[in-house]
Amino acid sequence: MKPPELIVSKWLNTNQNLSLEKLKGKVVAIHAFQMLCPGCVLHGIPQAQRLYEIFSQEFVEVLGLHTVFEHHEGMQEASLRAFLHEFRISFPVGIDRPSKGRDIPETMNMYQMRGTPTWIVIDKKGELKIHSFGKIDDIVLGAEVSRLALEDLHSNTNIFKKDKK
Repeated sequence: MKPPELIVSKWLNTNQNLSLEKLKGKVVAIHAFQMLCPGCVLHGIPQAQRLYEIFSQEFVEVLGLHTVFEHHEGMQEASLRAFLHEFRISFPVGIDRPSKGRDIPETMNMYQMRGTPTWIVIDKKGELKIHSFGKIDDIVLGAEVSRLALEDLHSNTNIFKKDKK
């Protein structure tokens, strides 16, 4: 299944305006989170940061999607910028565009997310492979991202960053 494009009002931690179309040819691992979500802060965000630090961006793109569906007043862009700085989050993070007249932001609504944390993983062909609400074990997520990144590559291709083994 081809997933819908992310609807982002602004990208942080990058100078590029990212899109799934532009990232086709890479595995895209998207962690949808809220900065006040305990499961996101304790597990999902550190997991996304590790993926970002381990995999080469030539093969795998890790993105965050800040998707606010509660506590709207406390989760504005300035607070998110401070959060990203304090937690040393270096992967690109998109701000899910708020919906008019609804508490659920646009991308969250289109993907029918049940809450946060949510993982969305898209293969190199642009097909949705994982759409999972809640905690995913590190080994399961890493193994699936590795499998998708290695599809159609020579067995000796290093999909990891050069300084990581």
